[in-house]
Amino acid sequence: MINAAPIADQHVAFAVELAEVARAVLRENDLARVDVSVKPDRSLVTAMDILIEDRLRMMISARYPSHGIIGEERDWVRPGSEHVWVLDPIDGTTAFIAGMPVYGTLIALAVGGVPRLGVIDIPAIDSRWVGAEGRPTTRNGTPVRVRSCPTLAQAIMTNSNQDYLAVSERPALDRLRAVTSARVYGGASLNYGLLADGRTDLALDGGQKVFDFAPFRPIVEGAGGIVTDWAGQQLTLESSGQLLGAGDATVHRQALDLIKDLKAQPAVSVRA
Repeated sequence: MINAAPIADQHVAFAVELAEVARAVLRENDLARVDVSVKPDRSLVTAMDILIEDRLRMMISARYPSHGIIGEERDWVRPGSEHVWVLDPIDGTTAFIAGMPVYGTLIALAVGGVPRLGVIDIPAIDSRWVGAEGRPTTRNGTPVRVRSCPTLAQAIMTNSNQDYLAVSERPALDRLRAVTSARVYGGASLNYGLLADGRTDLALDGGQKVFDFAPFRPIVEGAGGIVTDWAGQQLTLESSGQLLGAGDATVHRQALDLIKDLKAQPAVSVRA
């Protein structure tokens, strides 16, 4: 599923540089004193989220002044540009506040509206996945690969948070919950890194924003897997936030068959 034309080496190197800076900000600040605010959509934000995003935005603007920037905490800049960086400074803010080590920084570069480079950085477990079209996905510099799983009955499924699903979306989770081997809840973006690692087999999520999911396509596909929306369409900057990822194309197809007739709408939910 990797595009024949690789993304530029300089963009991959810069994305890793951004991730290093995000980690450094976390290390340099006292995590025991987290200043928490509630946004209008009832999601939580900390001063650390804003500090990291501002640092990354400054770096992008200095290096690539014509590129667009989509971030969770600040106004979007030129989101219709050919090259757009997508930032979630702390994915899993509630987990971060609670001290659970599944929070991380998400960085993606979309070209032509499609995410083609992605980074999932989970500092608490010292794990960084980097995926880009034209090259294999790596975790801490070592290539990773999804695992084979011939049927849903053998699959371990993840879901980041059931609260993100609208009432009309919950039947999709229920159907897959009934036929999979085991389920793991929580984990946020870590779920998609572990899917690329071959530790899990299926990921279902809803109610996600573009900055929550932009890195997943290049990371999972670069490891041999697949991530689409619930209609089986590739993820773009315009996708609804209904995500279905799998390490095995057969399991992905089986999951799609179970949920394709559901008329679910994008979720309106409490965000982390």
